[in-house]
Amino acid sequence: MGRKFFIGGNWKCNGTTEEVKKIVTTLNEAKVPGEDVVEVVVSPPYVFLPVVKGLLRPDFHVAAQNCWVRKGGAYTGEVSAEMLVNLGIPWVIIGHSERRQLLQESNEFVGDKVAYALSQGLKVIACIGETLEQREAGTTITVVAEQTKAIADKISNWDNVVLAYEPVWAIGTGKVATPAQAQEVHADLRKWIHSNVSAEVAASVRIIYGGSVNGGNCKELAGQPDVDGFLVGGASLKPEFVDIINSATVKKN
Repeated sequence: MGRKFFIGGNWKCNGTTEEVKKIVTTLNEAKVPGEDVVEVVVSPPYVFLPVVKGLLRPDFHVAAQNCWVRKGGAYTGEVSAEMLVNLGIPWVIIGHSERRQLLQESNEFVGDKVAYALSQGLKVIACIGETLEQREAGTTITVVAEQTKAIADKISNWDNVVLAYEPVWAIGTGKVATPAQAQEVHADLRKWIHSNVSAEVAASVRIIYGGSVNGGNCKELAGQPDVDGFLVGGASLKPEFVDIINSATVKKN
């Protein structure tokens, strides 16, 4: 059983009701491979989750961009995993570098969040990745291994986890990791999981790439053996997101 290609669209803090409906219409009309070939998940801001879930084609799914680390309560401004489950939202993105950097979310905090979301029945896109300084210092694999370890320490079942490797220096900058750079980190991560989690998880867990993925570079990236899909930022708001979804056929062939 191969790893099913996974395409996530992270809309970040963008959109109006009208714009969101327009994006959904584009996706609903798109000709893409079936669910046996590719799993597609889009992640609008919290306030648009119900409208997107209500309008989106049934073979695509919806993710929140974050959730709180424990049960709800006196946490003003937070949204709990239980609320997402109550809304019928199946997926959540956790540990995006923008939250790690802007909101100082630590590796341990992200690990706790992943574990809690899983415990409530959500599926998780867990993000990891190094900064430009860390890459230039040659510590990329140390950094992403530490980030992955903080998750591995808190969970025992990886069935509902997708790991998203997003080099921070490539997010929204137009700089993309070369296919060889992406493959190298994905392969090293898989080796780390093999040694520190299990051979089974290493073989089955999907490791997707994020960082300035677009219609022009997605096919070559998709051709790398350890790249199991993409987490797409800016391009997920544009019609070219459909081209990125269709890059899944590279794996099938």
